[in-house]
Amino acid sequence: MLNQKLQQRLIQKLSPQQVLVMRLLQEPILSLDQRIKQEIEENPALEEASSEEEDVNTQDEETVTDSIDADEDDFNETDPVPSAEDEFTFEDYVDEEEIPEYRLVANNKSPDEETREIPIISGISFQDFLISQIGMHKFTDKQYIIAATIIGNLDESGYLCREIPALADDLAFNQAIDATQDEILEVLKVVQSFDPPGIAARSLQECLLIQLEHKPDRSYATDLAIIILRFYFEEFSKKHYDKILQKGNISEEELREAIAEIQTLNPKPGNTIAEVARDSQYVVPDFVITNIDGILELTLNTRYTPELSLNRDYISMLHEYGGAKRKPAEKEALSFIKQKLDSARGFIDAIKQRQETLYTTMKAIMDYQREYFLSGDDTKLRPMILKDIANIVALDISTVSRVANSKYVQTPFGTLLLKSFFSESMLNTEGEEISTREIKKILSDTIEAEEKSKPLTDDELVDLLKEKGYNIARRTIAKYRKQLNVPVARMRKEL
Repeated sequence: MLNQKLQQRLIQKLSPQQVLVMRLLQEPILSLDQRIKQEIEENPALEEASSEEEDVNTQDEETVTDSIDADEDDFNETDPVPSAEDEFTFEDYVDEEEIPEYRLVANNKSPDEETREIPIISGISFQDFLISQIGMHKFTDKQYIIAATIIGNLDESGYLCREIPALADDLAFNQAIDATQDEILEVLKVVQSFDPPGIAARSLQECLLIQLEHKPDRSYATDLAIIILRFYFEEFSKKHYDKILQKGNISEEELREAIAEIQTLNPKPGNTIAEVARDSQYVVPDFVITNIDGILELTLNTRYTPELSLNRDYISMLHEYGGAKRKPAEKEALSFIKQKLDSARGFIDAIKQRQETLYTTMKAIMDYQREYFLSGDDTKLRPMILKDIANIVALDISTVSRVANSKYVQTPFGTLLLKSFFSESMLNTEGEEISTREIKKILSDTIEAEEKSKPLTDDELVDLLKEKGYNIARRTIAKYRKQLNVPVARMRKEL
């Protein structure tokens, strides 16, 4: 049976302007530059302000707001028709087939104006790099396809994870090529000689052996390393050096030299090119903090954020024809102009609000972590969570999270990710709050200073940190050690 009832509910919804501000707020500076250019491209009522226009931007925005609001009241009223002697009509400005002038100009800036360019990193994948090396070998057409198939089946680390019979099936079904396993292995042997060394291996053991066997300057230590990896790989991987010394009948010095030879190898050759591209990426900071005689100064990077303004031609059309009698087509055109101007004004306001929110939030973070920004010492970092900053700037936690996400700050100690300054707090033995990042720094320094022949276990690290005033459980030590990419004590052992 259906029942009809009256129910009152309170629902909170974000306005389109608030949604726009939130979206712009989470954009890093280079992405924001692209977003602004896209908006200018899509909205002809929005443009990048020239130096002459910047002084009148505010007045124009206030005037057009009044005009839009006032014109809404008499939009359907009957007014005198414009004379035929007018210099222009609506069609001159809203003709959809007309190409805007700014699209016809390749570079309409004067030599004195600042040029904003986004650095772009280009590169190739390691698969493309390997494909380019196929032509250096005398392959038949069939062998070329087999080599390309092998390269196409390499994972990100450069390993061949597919079995040889599976590759034979792929060649038969996808390329209509009948290749035996011996033919595939023959081509694989050649691919494994490509640069970087160790590529297309089927296991870590094979990867390391390929690199050693292709070394141009083979030495006794190299030959001994090959023997260790080939016959005692399990003992080596578990760092059971005593067993290797006994089974291999070698001295400790010879084993040390062989291990040093192995440690020069790359266990993930496929990452070589990717790491080069990653290291060459250009990070543009959103904020800059400078220390001037003990006084911290914060600057918001606006280099890639151009000054925006409303298109003056659209403003003129709105003013001149705001009160004129309009035909249906002209009413539609005027509605289009109003919509574009209103959208442009909203975008400009959103950019300004974004800048204000970024500066206010970063200023609160800088003041909160003042001791760190003055010294650069990680142990000076105070425990800080999103709620701490949100309470200071009187903003929602989600807003602070958007500010901290994917933003960088340039400091006297390097360019750092903003969210790296946020950390939970713990109490030391004296009852003082300390940052978990401080504990990780002390843990890292303790492991770095340990005796490598007898590395510290997690239980021993617990005791050492407890002596320094940090009462931390063993499982917490293990968690922080993993976050620092530090292996267990047995794997840190050195001769």
